[in-house]
Order: sequence, then structure tokens, then C-alpha cells
Amino acid sequence: MSEPHDHPIGEPHDHDHDDESGILGRLRHLLTPHSHDPAAGFDSALESSAKGIFAVKVSLVALMVTAVLQLLIVFVTGSTALLADTIHNFSDALTSVPLWIAFVIGRRAANRRYTYGYGRAEDLAGLFVVAMIAFSALLVGWESVQRLFEPAEITNLWLVGLAGVVGFIGNELVAIYRIRIGNEIGSQALIADGLHARTDGLTSIAVVIAAVGVALGFPLADPIIGLVITVAILWVLKDAARAVFRRLMDAVDPELVADIERVAAGVEGVIEVETVRVRWMGHRLIASADLVVNCQLTVAAGHDIAEEVRHALFHEVRGLDTVIVHLDPCEHGDSDHHADTRFHDETLTPPHPVE
Repeated sequence: MSEPHDHPIGEPHDHDHDDESGILGRLRHLLTPHSHDPAAGFDSALESSAKGIFAVKVSLVALMVTAVLQLLIVFVTGSTALLADTIHNFSDALTSVPLWIAFVIGRRAANRRYTYGYGRAEDLAGLFVVAMIAFSALLVGWESVQRLFEPAEITNLWLVGLAGVVGFIGNELVAIYRIRIGNEIGSQALIADGLHARTDGLTSIAVVIAAVGVALGFPLADPIIGLVITVAILWVLKDAARAVFRRLMDAVDPELVADIERVAAGVEGVIEVETVRVRWMGHRLIASADLVVNCQLTVAAGHDIAEEVRHALFHEVRGLDTVIVHLDPCEHGDSDHHADTRFHDETLTPPHPVE
């Protein structure tokens, strides 16, 4: 169990990371925003879903406008690097559609078939985001290799450079907005989509570099920068895929588990915190805790302790939607209250006699 923190659970906080120093560390920090699994600050379930839907709408419009402007310049200039960036922008805009649908579906109430609700639709949408990032990398890489062997003349280089600047500004603004809202509501899919937009912004800067290279008499700069863009997309793909698959596998930050243990152990009447389980359901947290209490307590007294634990956790752990508390009586002598189920439930710990 971890020592108590000075910051509220779920608030942004810094930790030392020895591998984040230097230029590569700064670049990685830019490509992958530093954030722990608990969201930075949660609202109610409906409010957070509404925030996610609004963020998707805004980013969809912004990216479509950016991509259309760039596409018009591609037709005029014939730039491969700009075409690669434009394709990626269109794919990024399209990822907003399944996210939008997922947020809408996730607001539906739980029922007897989907007893935990529909929040997992949001996590499944994250898979689509990852697939679109991979598709972008494949398409951009293929086009760049073709242009290496069959170079095409690029005209109006100043327009290419201008389009790259416009693409960077539009995508970076969308990336900042998506990542901020994603952290606020705890949506890994929205954060991954923000990373997707950030990659587009960086590749737009690469387009500007390619235009400068061609202007200086190095025509192969255009397809070479296209390949650099492909590598950048693959880098973000790795991080986005890892984050989304961890969410689908119910992974959480171990520090969050330790914080829940600390809060539960601090409630009067709790002798021991045996097991804590936490999982994400979309952008909401679901937790369960097995606690040891005095075996002499009445059912009503035990229930009061369980409710105190739930109340404390709802206040301390932001984004917590459901808390299930199971109470175990302390053991006396050779008694084992789990004797009949211990061999069926591998999570049960050995008996804990009271000294």
C-alpha cells in the first residue's frame, strides 16, 4: 500500500522520469502527452459524454476545413509530402465519426443484457482510431516510395509551404483540445485521436521542410520527407495502440489501486483491505473492494462501514462511477469463512486471524 499523497486523487501530478531527459525525451513528451490513467478531473457521466461529443464535433469541422484547403493546394502543386499530410488529415477527421457514435451509444442506460452499460463502445472506437493511424502510415509510405522512383515536378512551392503551416496550426489546435478533453473525462480513445492530430501537425511541418529542400535544388526531399512522416506516424501508432489495448485489457495505473486501498483503509472500522479491483468502462471507473471488519458487528453496522468506504471513494477518486464493497469478518482461531469457496476463487487470500 502506498503512502498518502499530497495531491487529490485524479489531479495532475508530476513524477520523476529518468528517461525523459534530453532532446529525444522532449520529443517523446511532445508526441505522447504525460498523463496517468486516472483522468485529470472528472464531471458527471452525462456531462463528460456531452463534453466528448462536443470535442468530436469541433475537431471534425476544424480538420475537414484544414484538409480541404490542403487538398486544393495538392492539385495545384503536385507535392507528395503535402498529399501524404492531406490524406492523414482526412483520415484523422474521419476518426471523429466513430468516436461521436461511441459517445452517443455510451450514454445509453444499463439493461439486463449490458449490465455495466455501453461505455465499452468508446474503447472499441479506440481500435478504429488505431486502425486509421496504421492505414495512414501504409498509404503515406507506399506513395513516398513510388515517388522516389518516379519523381513528380512540384510547382508553387510557396503555396506548399503555406499549406504546411496551415496544417500544423489546425492540427495542433485540435490535438491540444482533444487531449485536454480526453484527460478531463478519462477517454483514452479521445486522447489517442488527439495524438493522431498531433502527428498530422508535425508532418505538416515536415511538408514545409520538403518544400524548402525542393526550392534549394533537392527534388528527392519531397518523397524522403514523406518517408519521415511515415516513421513519425508509426511512432505514434505504437503509443496509441498500447494505450488502447491496455484499456481493453482492463489495465489501470497501479498507483490508482494503491490510492483506493489507502482511502478504504482510512475508514473507521476497516481492519484490512484484502483485494481491490479497478477497471475502465469507457471514460468511467468501476471498482470493487474486499474489506475485513470485526466479526462481532451487526449486519447494519457492517453496511454502514461499507457505505462510509463508498462515500469516501466517491469523493476522493474522480470519475468513479460504481463501487462494490464486500465485507469479510475477521477470523477467530481456526475458523475460515471462505472454506467452501476458497478453492473456487483464486483471488481469495489465506485467512487473516486477529491477534
